[in-house]
Amino acid sequence: MDPLAGLLDGPRARGAFMIRACFDPPWCVRVEDRAPLTVMLMVRGEAWIVPDAGERVRLRAGDLAIARGPDPYTCADDPGTAPQAVVLPGGECSYPDGRPLNGSMDLGVRTWGSAVDGQALMLIGTYLWPGEVGGRLLDALPPLLSLTSDTWDCALTPLLMTEIVRDEPGQEVVLDRLLDLLVIAALRAWFSRPGGESPAWYRALADPVVGRALRLIQDDPAYAWTVAGLAAKAGVSRAALARRFVELVGEPPMSYLTGWRLAMAADALREGDRTLEAIAREVGYGSAFALSSAFKRVYGVSPQEFRVRAVGG
Repeated sequence: MDPLAGLLDGPRARGAFMIRACFDPPWCVRVEDRAPLTVMLMVRGEAWIVPDAGERVRLRAGDLAIARGPDPYTCADDPGTAPQAVVLPGGECSYPDGRPLNGSMDLGVRTWGSAVDGQALMLIGTYLWPGEVGGRLLDALPPLLSLTSDTWDCALTPLLMTEIVRDEPGQEVVLDRLLDLLVIAALRAWFSRPGGESPAWYRALADPVVGRALRLIQDDPAYAWTVAGLAAKAGVSRAALARRFVELVGEPPMSYLTGWRLAMAADALREGDRTLEAIAREVGYGSAFALSSAFKRVYGVSPQEFRVRAVGG
């Protein structure tokens, strides 16, 4: 499997929260939903995304931002505008003083804001539960990233605009898959952009030696890899591979392999009800006990505790 494909083979929205947000200035919404991932696609007008910590981002028509939870942030026409509404977990909304909005900003099917024909129009898609987005993907992202319309072209915008306001049987499934496609397209563009802040392992893929070793690990993580075995496949000495791998990836090959296996196990624990024994075999551990011991060392909790927390949202 291509390593980038392996990373992006994670978004699996299930009943995602999707809306068309329409506003006339001044407007400001405080987001405290603790969602693992939210995508904001600016269709018309402008908006500012202002995290509590970190650089703020200005969006113009065609631009996109992705916020990685659980940290709060605000969306506004201007960074100085005071919040008029607060988005809470599960898509619930309130006034800043805590009073429920009770649908006062509903403007139609999956449409919300102050004016249906407002100057600002943004499509928003939110993954509600951690299990819907692979941990490997979340770990590779900054708290807030953005793409401008001159660095990518979103061919999905017209289709999203049409589908987000439709109210037909099975529509949630359609929107879930469109959200997954939007995220994958955006992250592929973000990771590939010149001078981008992509993970070290992604940049290392271009190296003929380390890139080969990374692909071997990705293609068959359950195999009993050793540094010598990876080096032989890559056509270099064991010492040369170890040295170059640390230089480009930032950790030794076996450390990376362990991290990758455990990240795959974490994703599997989030995604379904497979037994720990089955997951252990899939990711290269000889037994559930061996996987459990390694998992607890890295994640601080047992696989069972991790699964309970993840499924509970």
